[in-house]
Amino acid sequence: MDKHLITAGHGIMMGKPVVAGTRITVELILEKLAAGETMDRILSAHSRLTQEVGIEPRPLRKRAPLP
Repeated sequence: MDKHLITAGHGIMMGKPVVAGTRITVELILEKLAAGETMDRILSAHSRLTQEVGIEPRPLRKRAPLP
């Protein structure tokens, strides 16, 4: 499957990365996730998004301590 889910272009949202086929910025989705919103809530608020977009929050891996 060679489907680009995130795109960017000068004519859409001032060049910010967006979910393909929408004007929903990746930045907006990340801000909502950081604020504690669930993916289900984000999907219901933005009807153009679907589970197939594949945006799922993943736990951050702990970094090894710096020497």
